[in-house]
Amino acid sequence: MATTGMLQHLCRISASLAVLLALTVHVSLPRASVPAQAPPSAGHIVEQQQLNSYLQKALSRGPRNVVLFLQDKMSLEDFTMYGGAFGNKQDSVFPNLEGALLSSSSPLVLPAVSWPASNAVIGQLQDHLETAPLYLDADTLGQLRLNVSSPALLVFRLPYGLGADLMSAKEILSGNDEVIGQVLSTMRAQSVPYTAIYTGLRPSRVSPRVRRRCVRDTVQQVNSASSSLLRRAGVYAPVQFKEGEETCILMWAKSLSVSILRRGRWEEYDLTPATFGKDVSPKLHGSSCDRTKARLVLNYQEVLGHSNFKLIFVMSQRHYKVSARRWFTLDMVELEYDGTKATFNGSRHIYAPAEYSYRCQSVTSHRWPLLVPRTSKDPANQWRVVFEDFQIQGFNVSGGEFSYASDCAGFFSPGIWMGLMTSLLMVLVLTYGLHMIMQLHTMDRFDDPKGPAISVPQTE
Repeated sequence: MATTGMLQHLCRISASLAVLLALTVHVSLPRASVPAQAPPSAGHIVEQQQLNSYLQKALSRGPRNVVLFLQDKMSLEDFTMYGGAFGNKQDSVFPNLEGALLSSSSPLVLPAVSWPASNAVIGQLQDHLETAPLYLDADTLGQLRLNVSSPALLVFRLPYGLGADLMSAKEILSGNDEVIGQVLSTMRAQSVPYTAIYTGLRPSRVSPRVRRRCVRDTVQQVNSASSSLLRRAGVYAPVQFKEGEETCILMWAKSLSVSILRRGRWEEYDLTPATFGKDVSPKLHGSSCDRTKARLVLNYQEVLGHSNFKLIFVMSQRHYKVSARRWFTLDMVELEYDGTKATFNGSRHIYAPAEYSYRCQSVTSHRWPLLVPRTSKDPANQWRVVFEDFQIQGFNVSGGEFSYASDCAGFFSPGIWMGLMTSLLMVLVLTYGLHMIMQLHTMDRFDDPKGPAISVPQTE
């Protein structure tokens, strides 16, 4: 259990971020010196709430002119590799940073800060100081005049790069340290007390073991969050009809709606809330399924003035010799209400291999219709049906889940055809141009301006 908790912390950190907090320098400060804060114990991970407490204590008693050095990436390993940690101080790339720490009246180093906490530093400082951040570079800082009485948040962005050559990272860190030294020197020259903070936005190094665990945990968290979002967005399980203990029909749609034409106006009714939902159990009596035919019946009450209303999907599957395989079709969509039946034919457009499910972004009867009234006198001419993000499967359902979906969108969409035709036209033009160029021949006779003119007989 302890190991799991530590790995979860490591995933939030993704690597130790070195945060140099409350690196304060007092220049002729009239009030008492700021008491030093106790650093966290070794191995402790500073979370966002604790970091906010450190900042609050530092800014409530210390200077309210804050200089924030915000590096793109940073890890504790950067200081052990390039900070002369093994006795070779002459190779350190942080001389200005070390000098500032030694000269500070109350330095504080937080070696392990969680990633969300380090990203929230600017927002926390802005809340404590009640002022907006001002993004500067070292050259323009000299033109700014600070006031002891009014707080200021000065932000200096520092780059970080780690390529195939490790010296590139060393050179960049050395350049960042020079920027830090230049900025602190300018601040000292203005004789204004300040608080300096050095941190990174995200880690520069992550161990492979932690990375693999973090990726796995992140995927699980994303899946869990996605499921929660889907539930809150109203996306639930499909309608299932079972024959015995086995599911034989599945149907799902983002939206199901029907409309009827009355007195020259279309009256619409949304069937979705009565079909899908967390605690919704649609009535499926009248449904049936076998190896060749499937019938899904959705029963409703009080739909557009009809006390009893049914939405029926009639499917069948058969073997087709031309393709040498079995296909299923949505033969009809029927509306039954008060003894009347309206029938839409869908077998011409709605079909899929028998092992697949069928899916379509929009199945309608009026705009680019996939469902058409069976006859010109059928009551379906007075109705419209609209199914959005529709998916159905009436055969070969396995495990209560949809099989691979056969989408209604053809492979060659109008955009693809337009691109193909345009490309073909350009190829033809290019081919014709190359052919014309290849037909050009060099002259075999040339006129010499110093000699007699060339006479070309008309018989040649």
